[in-house]
Amino acid sequence: MKIRLTQIDGKLPNLALMKLAHWHKAKGDDIHFSRSIERELFEPDYDAVYASTIFKFSQPKVERFKQQWPGAIVGGTGEDTSQTIEQITGPYENYNYSLYPDFKASIGFTQRGCRLKCKFCVVPSKEGKNKFSNVIDDIWRGGDYPKHLYLLDNDFFGQPDWRDRIEEIRDGNFKVCLNQGINVRLINKEAAEALASVDYRDDQFKTKRIYTAWDNIGDEKIFFKGIKLLEDAGISPKNIMAYMLVGYAKGETMGDVLTRFNKMNDREIMAYPMVFDKTNRELSIFQRWVIRRYYKVTSFAEYSTNFKPVDDNQGVLI
Repeated sequence: MKIRLTQIDGKLPNLALMKLAHWHKAKGDDIHFSRSIERELFEPDYDAVYASTIFKFSQPKVERFKQQWPGAIVGGTGEDTSQTIEQITGPYENYNYSLYPDFKASIGFTQRGCRLKCKFCVVPSKEGKNKFSNVIDDIWRGGDYPKHLYLLDNDFFGQPDWRDRIEEIRDGNFKVCLNQGINVRLINKEAAEALASVDYRDDQFKTKRIYTAWDNIGDEKIFFKGIKLLEDAGISPKNIMAYMLVGYAKGETMGDVLTRFNKMNDREIMAYPMVFDKTNRELSIFQRWVIRRYYKVTSFAEYSTNFKPVDDNQGVLI
């Protein structure tokens, strides 16, 4: 059989496609991997076509892909479908890294699911409650590959055996990137100290970095309580990045958004705005003002007044 695997968005290797590649290869099938949604020159017909999408803002690309490839199976958090990879492969924890020859780290989950049911998040509906996925040695590729781990867990400390995973990371001298975020609303002293005991890193494995989130101004007290626990454990706020959901909370004003940003900036926490309402031009401008660090040289009021938009085709104004 001839199989096409398509990654519609996302910078990191796509685990679902890596699993499908390994599964089909084990059956003797031929694999063609592409990031192009268009049919390439001299591209043949396939027995099966798959695509994975992460972001909702990629829907226009998804629709164009479906027009190009009628009958394709499209899944992922960016697609409104209940279909999972396990419905195709069954229980299967093998991955083909050859799709990404320049990627040298190891990537995976120690657990799936989440304790919470945030309405803006698809994880509870897609994955349910916390459940075990892998031990650390099953995620690391071994051999001469660096001991760099991308853990894609949405709720690392929600699993009952998180202490064992921390011990495996620490004893194995791994550098670990938890770029999906640690839930500071639920963190306690023990978990904060455990996190401080491992070599936590950014997604380039160069800088010390903890990822978390502050989704609405009503969570201010509990957010900073968690930040204080991390700080007391030895994690500097300078090493914390907070994903900042904007444009979702009912009644949220631009003043609320700026208050959240300023409170984090005052503590030297790096804010990363995530715009829920892509039609809100002011929030898109705010996102650019923060990500490009223009806040260091000009106020948001001045910046937004003089802003001239340019579209980078990735949902972020540049």
